[in-house]
Amino acid sequence: MHGLIAVTDHDWFQFLRQQGPLDEVNFWRPSDVRTPKQLGPGIPVLFKLRKRYGGWIVGFGIFARHDVLPAWLAWDAFEQRNGAATFADMRQRIERLRHDHGGRAAETGDYRIGCLMLSEPTFLDREAWVRPPSGWPENAVQGKRYDLSSGEGARVWQECIARATRPEQVGEPALEQVFPGQRHGAPILVKPRLGQGVFRIAVTAAYGRACAVTSEHSLPALEAAHIRPFGDGGEHEVPNGMLLRSDIHKLFDRAQPRRRASACGRLRTAALRRAREIARRAICRGLHPRSRAAPRSADRSPAPTTPSGCRSARARACGPHASRTP
Repeated sequence: MHGLIAVTDHDWFQFLRQQGPLDEVNFWRPSDVRTPKQLGPGIPVLFKLRKRYGGWIVGFGIFARHDVLPAWLAWDAFEQRNGAATFADMRQRIERLRHDHGGRAAETGDYRIGCLMLSEPTFLDREAWVRPPSGWPENAVQGKRYDLSSGEGARVWQECIARATRPEQVGEPALEQVFPGQRHGAPILVKPRLGQGVFRIAVTAAYGRACAVTSEHSLPALEAAHIRPFGDGGEHEVPNGMLLRSDIHKLFDRAQPRRRASACGRLRTAALRRAREIARRAICRGLHPRSRAAPRSADRSPAPTTPSGCRSARARACGPHASRTP
């Protein structure tokens, strides 16, 4: 079995180590937008500090997914699990490493970063840090792939397991991967589980970054909905998810319990049909109310004419929509 020993930002590590047990983290890379070919779900990713901090191996996580995302979306999905207290702190660190010099993209975080999404991370206490592999290439900027079943790779991995603060993570052999039905090589040591952040990104990608009901493509307005609620036993898995516009998501979640349970008990097509029905009723009710509300003061009332663009938008909203499926 192979794994990746990844060069790790010291501030990222120190912040997350102080957060307590986490189910997932985002190991972002400021400029690397290439999908790593050597990684598959279940592969260990080991955290190695830079030489100025001793070069120690200080923890590990289990690879779940890679995606190239706008920095703001990475923050929305993972928040402090990006290794920073605020989005401003995260942006400042990314932009320092990217050598950005301001501009609109820097202000909004509207630039792309590579995201290694890791499940079940472990951060070792200082006395448990592991000596890096002998012969480590000091010119390695991002990391290096190692065979974890022999040689120095095996020595480092076994010491990480032995010193882990949560040894139960690595104690059970796992046959399942992140996505049902996929297998990647030899049996892995850890069963990766999708957290809420990885679930959102995976569902967003599965639906082509478009609402399943309205085909809305504006990412800030889209959310990953559970077909069967997580609190009722639904999993953070792509087959249990739909990408919905935020208002439709809220309506879907607040549907009558009996109807919601019926939708969750059937296949995705039934849930899409239900979401579409809820959305169309709400949209048409809002765009064609029986009595039109207006400001109390006459001088604040809207103009009497309606631009043709608005009329066509209303027609499109209440017209038929083709349901999107991943």
